[in-house]
Amino acid sequence: MAAPVTPYASASLYVGDLAGDVTEALLFEIFNAVGPVASVRVCRDAATRRSLGYAYVNFHRLEDAERALDTMNFKDIRQKPCRIMWSHRDPSLRRSGRGNVFVKNLAESIDNKSLYDTFSMFGNILSCKVCTDKAGKGLGYGFVHYEGEESATQAIERVNGKVIADKKVIVSAFQSRTERGVDSKNDFTNLYVKNIPEDMDDDTFKALFTEYGEVQSCSVTKDKETGKSKGFGFINFADAEQAAAAVAGLNDKEIGDKKLFVGRAQKKEEREKELREHFESLKTERQKKFANMNMYVKNLADTTDEAKLKDTFGKFGTITSVRIMTDSAGASKGFGFVCMSTPEEAQKAVAEMNTAMVDGKPLYVAMAQPKDQRRQQLDQQYQGRNKGGPNMGQPPFGGMQVPQQMFYPGMPQRNNFVYPQQMMRQWQPGMPGGPQAPQMGNYQLMAVNQARGGRGGRGGGRVRNKSDNRNVRNQQGMQQQQMQQQQMRQQQQQQGMPQQQQQQQPQQAMPQEAAPTEPQALTAKELAAAPEEQRKQMIGERLFPLVKQMKPTYAGKITGMLLEMDNSELLHLLESQPALTEKVNEADMVLQDYSKNAE
Repeated sequence: MAAPVTPYASASLYVGDLAGDVTEALLFEIFNAVGPVASVRVCRDAATRRSLGYAYVNFHRLEDAERALDTMNFKDIRQKPCRIMWSHRDPSLRRSGRGNVFVKNLAESIDNKSLYDTFSMFGNILSCKVCTDKAGKGLGYGFVHYEGEESATQAIERVNGKVIADKKVIVSAFQSRTERGVDSKNDFTNLYVKNIPEDMDDDTFKALFTEYGEVQSCSVTKDKETGKSKGFGFINFADAEQAAAAVAGLNDKEIGDKKLFVGRAQKKEEREKELREHFESLKTERQKKFANMNMYVKNLADTTDEAKLKDTFGKFGTITSVRIMTDSAGASKGFGFVCMSTPEEAQKAVAEMNTAMVDGKPLYVAMAQPKDQRRQQLDQQYQGRNKGGPNMGQPPFGGMQVPQQMFYPGMPQRNNFVYPQQMMRQWQPGMPGGPQAPQMGNYQLMAVNQARGGRGGRGGGRVRNKSDNRNVRNQQGMQQQQMQQQQMRQQQQQQGMPQQQQQQQPQQAMPQEAAPTEPQALTAKELAAAPEEQRKQMIGERLFPLVKQMKPTYAGKITGMLLEMDNSELLHLLESQPALTEKVNEADMVLQDYSKNAE
């Protein structure tokens, strides 16, 4: 008699079938009651850090591991029975298939423990598993791996053909797919047939296929309540060649007013996978076909319909399709798509229609991009900005160029930093702000060193102007945009006055503390009337408080990322809470991914 194979070389156990919320601490507490535990590790996904459903428990002593395997196997952990087996560093034993038994035609009531109890009488079991679907329902087959081949042979001889839970089971030696020589797509015996006439019964159905070979089983699926045919069924041949001949002879055969479909029977998961791949390929082909021709149009008025949109863009060329996205009630979601016949027409439409006023609202027009592509560009742009690399300036959110540097709370700063021209309030002689920029809206704005053409130096906070050295003391308490514009006009009117006269004017006493007031709504007309260099500031003052309510920790970073977008789209974010929430969440996901990668 051959010596038994040693199933383990260390006191390490594999613990599988774990619930997603099982942690190392919980497993340590459970298994430490059996004996001193050296370490516990729950295996997790590298990207999401979610549990993969199995763990390794290492004991100090071999006898403690043996006792845990005997007493803790199939124990409920968080209302789910675990499955324990010896941990093998060398997978050659498992892959060899020696001592492995395949069991099929199992009843639904048979679980891992029942299968283990049935087959444990023939020898030591290394692992035992009943295969289940995603819902935990048994698929009717399983595997039992013995320590030695003699135990497997004995189990096959004594259990094969026996009745377990009112079902006759089939037990055989395990064979890999390569050893069986099975190619499920070419070698099959089970067929799926649909478009069956309603009056066709099982006997007529079987007679239809008998001429192609030996039919082992057949069934027309019927409704349980009415007993009427559902129009499809299954038929199983004894040989794969016979099944292939039946497919060739009966597929697309007309019976009455219906045309039969006959093909290989597929599992639900396989069929769903093929459908997903099919639709993905169609989607990819469609995107390639209409690349650089399909435009994304946003900030549409509620009164703008597809006919108006087609008429608006029709002057740029031939329109192949127009669609405005609607909700379940049929109301416009405020965005849609316009597809031109050539890339040149689309480019011209984007250039002329972006920020154009339609029904009282400025449109945002850009080339349509797949969601994963937009997400990838946003991720690259954010990583490039933090690393200071060449990716700074990748177009996020549909095509706008990214300013080279941002200045928001919580973001890393460098020496000689200069705030982007379009995101700061340019200082002019006689205007408030002077050498030091006010802090407004909880994010800082820096002044420009005009003497150096907007380029910052070590004294970036100082402003020099040869034509006028007048410095006006920084005024505080201006929270509302209307107050800012009013005082700016007053200062500009005083530029023509002599310097002594301006110095002799009494300064208006400002209150020590101003009651906080929320900024007024910003309209497209008000934004268009403001100087170009002040528009980002006006938007930022209203955007930051909204972002802070949703993401207070990263409000500064997210606001900086959003301000890289086009002004017309930023106005839409201020008006539409769902659109703002979507962009904030998208930016927050990029920040989280970047933080994980940085770790």
